[in-house]
Amino acid sequence: MVDFDLLKKLIDVLKKEEISGLSVEEKGVKYEIKRELGGVVSHVPAQPVVHHVPAGAAKVESHKHEEPKEDENLMAITSPMVGTFYATPSPDSPAFVKVGDHITAGKVVCIIEAMKLFNEIESEVSGTIVKILAEHGKPVEYGQKLMLVKKG
Repeated sequence: MVDFDLLKKLIDVLKKEEISGLSVEEKGVKYEIKRELGGVVSHVPAQPVVHHVPAGAAKVESHKHEEPKEDENLMAITSPMVGTFYATPSPDSPAFVKVGDHITAGKVVCIIEAMKLFNEIESEVSGTIVKILAEHGKPVEYGQKLMLVKKG
């Protein structure tokens, strides 16, 4: 779970120390905050997230959508944080990506809003969007699959 107090402190340090960025990992959660020209932007590139559940811990998963069969060429873009998923940059704009779109590594595929910060999520792989699992305007969890990409 994201420690919002720690996240606020890290943002404050970034502002006060006038550094370009910092990265901290605590309790299995990695926080990476970078300053870009014009202000402070929290940015964590999308990447596969692996986290361990202690033995005996309850694991709760909810899947509204049935996912396509897993194969080695299929990769999930996961949420690097808890927040709200946005498929479009603004209410009247087209979606960043849609099923069937070919994307390249570094392409912004969505936005996750966390604590009033809008974080652009970039793909780490090139391929074709097979399925979008998250719903526009709905909350997402850390590590939740947002979309599936067929590599290639």
